[in-house]
Amino acid sequence: MNNLRAWKKEPKRKPLLLMGARQVGKTFVLKKFGEEEYANTVYLNFEDNPSLCKLFDAGLDPKVILKALAIEMNAEIIEGKTLLIFDEVQECPNALNSLKYFYESAPEHHIVAAGSLLGVKLAHIKGFPVGKVQFLTLYPLSFLEFLEALKEDRLKNYIEELKSIEPLPPNLHDKILMHFKEYLFVGGMPEAVAEYISSQNVTKVREIQTAILNAYSLDFAKHAPKEHIMKINQVWDSIPNQLAKENKKFIYSAIREGARAKEFEVALQWLVEAGLIYKVQLISVPKVPLSAYADMNAFKIYLVDVGLLGAMARLSPKTLIHENELFQEFRGSITENYVAQELVHSQYLLFYWTSEGKAEVDFVLEDDGFIYPLEVKSGNSSKKKSLKVYGDTYKPQILLRCSPMNLKKDGDVLNCPLYLVEELRTLLTARSMSRNNE
Repeated sequence: MNNLRAWKKEPKRKPLLLMGARQVGKTFVLKKFGEEEYANTVYLNFEDNPSLCKLFDAGLDPKVILKALAIEMNAEIIEGKTLLIFDEVQECPNALNSLKYFYESAPEHHIVAAGSLLGVKLAHIKGFPVGKVQFLTLYPLSFLEFLEALKEDRLKNYIEELKSIEPLPPNLHDKILMHFKEYLFVGGMPEAVAEYISSQNVTKVREIQTAILNAYSLDFAKHAPKEHIMKINQVWDSIPNQLAKENKKFIYSAIREGARAKEFEVALQWLVEAGLIYKVQLISVPKVPLSAYADMNAFKIYLVDVGLLGAMARLSPKTLIHENELFQEFRGSITENYVAQELVHSQYLLFYWTSEGKAEVDFVLEDDGFIYPLEVKSGNSSKKKSLKVYGDTYKPQILLRCSPMNLKKDGDVLNCPLYLVEELRTLLTARSMSRNNE
């Protein structure tokens, strides 16, 4: 909402494209934004009402389109006071392309467009006017947003106001960890979170997560190229199995015996563009920019939401929250997936590093010209073999470990509690300031 309000105030405002996976709340937030910030809202949904697309068939002149929209929707469209929402805009390429002309000829009108598969559509539209629109991505709720949804505002504010690398009071640390375990099960899909808050019924939460997964499968059948639908489903279904391996590098033979990259790379890219999976690429050496040293053929993948991953793997809430022994191996996968989605939410590009089978650092981050290795631990073990190998090889200023342990500095290792991943930049800044003061 803050980003949307900032967009409204921009003097050189462009039409806005709101990206994000299906059911993360794009329609809800745009309607709420219109309700709170504008005199009226004109809402068009091109999936529910395909005939609306005909309004753009005659041409893309904004004046003509606005007149037609006002008549069709029986609504007054006033410059600066009406919010125009083009929802599921991927279903109407002409409406998508009209955004260019609104920017050039009618910038006084406030237009936002949204769609669940916009990433897929934009990647395959020739001549889409890059530079004529502004992009914004909506993700599932982060852990801190989950705390806010639980009405734990004081706890959230306390976390956000941390300015020094010192352990949290044990009672607060334990309380946040308890909510963190809840989050690993519920995840950040708004409907699942709302159900958990209202009923505390984990069975109903799981039913909602399963329904969302089924809706994604229907999207594959409806929107993906016919020749790739089966392959997309096969890649999708293989995700829990891929993450259950000790070495989480994506293996095509885990999809089916004898499978090769050439067969499935289009299916994988479709899921990335749909915003449903995140790709973490292997780097050869940790140098700036990391993207220049990425191996395009070696990568890991994680799901858009940790709650959905638990649903795909059919993990019971008891297993997650009470840490059943049978769950120990997959717990690492759940925890890594959580860290991946929090890092994406914080606008990090994701990479990882290995050393000829000796060590693997789960994530390598580039931030303000510095590179930080980050190892994820799902338990309280203080072992840091992989970080040590990396540290001995590249001599970084600091090594990062995310675990359930409290916030602390242990030699050259900064232990960031898992629930503080979203505040990692703040912690690194605090550490930098502390070092400068010494």
